[in-house]
Amino acid sequence: MDVHRVSNHNQMDYNFDNMEPKHVKTLPCPEDRFDSGLDSLKEDELVNDFEELSVRKCEIHTQEYEPWRTALTEDGDTLLHLAIIHEATEHAFQMIKLSHNHPFLNVQNHQRQTALHLAVITEQPQLVERLLKAGADPLMADDSGNTALHIACKKGSMACFGVITQNCQRHLTSIVSFPNYSGHNCLHLATINGYISLVESLVQLGADINAQEQCSGRTALHLAVDQQNPMLVFRLLDLGANVNCLNYGGFTAYHLTYGRQNEEIRCQLFERTAQELRELPDSESESDMEDLDMSEDELYDDIKFGK
Repeated sequence: MDVHRVSNHNQMDYNFDNMEPKHVKTLPCPEDRFDSGLDSLKEDELVNDFEELSVRKCEIHTQEYEPWRTALTEDGDTLLHLAIIHEATEHAFQMIKLSHNHPFLNVQNHQRQTALHLAVITEQPQLVERLLKAGADPLMADDSGNTALHIACKKGSMACFGVITQNCQRHLTSIVSFPNYSGHNCLHLATINGYISLVESLVQLGADINAQEQCSGRTALHLAVDQQNPMLVFRLLDLGANVNCLNYGGFTAYHLTYGRQNEEIRCQLFERTAQELRELPDSESESDMEDLDMSEDELYDDIKFGK
């Protein structure tokens, strides 16, 4: 089964790469982009909607909750999105409970983020579990092509990673192996960010340790050398990474040690790399010019100056 993906028409507005850990549960200032469109919904309105939902939850049938399910901010966030962003956990639990297997759980905002994406971004594993058990789709991808598991691997959230992998056994192979729009799968993201425990867990779950990212064909081992992370390089070797795997440019991981400072990585890879693959690939520019066997005058003899 493929990850659900969409065209990338909108630039990511909710940037989890630069998110700082949250120490207080207060509404952000208007200029803070963490609000994901809260300028269009005042705090009092949000609180009133939640309170009305709490008072009426035992009295009204499910279909009468349509107004709160269809309410959207100018950024496409639902009340569930907002409750997750502001860690209004009980309100989020309540909406999830009332929306078991309902499409409402998988509504995407203008950045194509579902409630599940936001629960991982804000590191709320209990919400992640509730959403998955209520029918949230783990295959939904945001505007960067990331599923919730991609985000957990990029952030290094072991708690959210564990919840997703334990509750998504049926889709696990697809989610683990599928690349985002940058060509990186979950193992690549964990490697780039240096999360050794996540790398180990992914390999144990069946991730292909020699899978090549789609941009330049680098494996996790190539990426670990790029990051100059010796502990990760050695762990990948212990886990069975192929040192002789070539990227799209014909380079092994050992070749990527040229011009880099860590001699320990260079020595380890030199010893393990096949002898015939230790030399850098030949440069084609010089040999091509030699084959032409032309003088400079012959190359440009068709250029005429003046009349």
